[in-house]
Amino acid sequence: MLIQDIMTPAPVTVKMSAPIAEAAKLLLDKHLSGLPVVDGKGVVVGIISEGDFLRRGELKTERQRSALLEFFVSPGRLAQEYAHANGRLVEEVMTSPVKTISPFSSISEAVDVMERESIKRLPVVDGGKLVGIVTRSDLLRALAGILATTAEPCGDAEIEARIADELGKRSWSENGFIHVNVRDGIAELSGSIFDERERLAAKVLAENVPGVKAVTDHLTWIDPYSGIAISMP
Repeated sequence: MLIQDIMTPAPVTVKMSAPIAEAAKLLLDKHLSGLPVVDGKGVVVGIISEGDFLRRGELKTERQRSALLEFFVSPGRLAQEYAHANGRLVEEVMTSPVKTISPFSSISEAVDVMERESIKRLPVVDGGKLVGIVTRSDLLRALAGILATTAEPCGDAEIEARIADELGKRSWSENGFIHVNVRDGIAELSGSIFDERERLAAKVLAENVPGVKAVTDHLTWIDPYSGIAISMP
C-alpha cells in the first residue's frame, strides 16, 4: 500500500507570513491538529501544530527555569524559546525544516520517519508540489478498513496449513515445537514454548489467519534452565 492510497489530498495550508491567530482559527474551524506551512510560491517550508501553541506568553505557560538551570542553557536556546513563545507570525513559531514524503512511498516508510523523528504528520510532496498530507489518523483509517475486510471462507485443513506455514517463518517458532490442529475453525495450539511471550505471539499469529474463529491454548512452558514444564490451566 502506498502513501497516495491513504493520504488526505489537497490539505488545508497556511502561509508563513500569516499571523498565528489565522493558523489557530484554521486549526479550530477545520478540526485539525496541524497545518503545512507554505511560502509565496506554495512550497512547503514548515509545519505548525497544536503543540506550537502550548508554550505561549499570553497563556503564561512560557518555559520557566531556575536561575541555576538557566545558567547552563545557551543564550541562543533561550532566545529561540522566547521567539517561539511570543512570535506573532507563523514563520516565527512553525517547526522547520519539515520532513516530507513522496506519494509513491510505502506506508512503512512513513511510519519509519514518524517514529524516528517523533512526528505525527508528513506533507506529501511530488515534484516540489504539495499534493497531500499523511497523519496517524490516516494510518488508523487504513488499518480499520483492512480489519473490516471479510475473509474468504476456507476449510480446516487449509487454515491449519496456513498457520503452520506462518509459524515456520518466525524465528521464535521455527523450531517446530508449536503445533496446531484446526476443527470447525477453532485453532488448538499445543506443544512447547521456552519463553512465556511466545504464547501470546502464537495466539495472535493464529488469530490473524483468515477463517480462524477462535484459538485455544494448550501450550506447555518449559523453563530452559531447570527443564520444568508448566501447562496452562
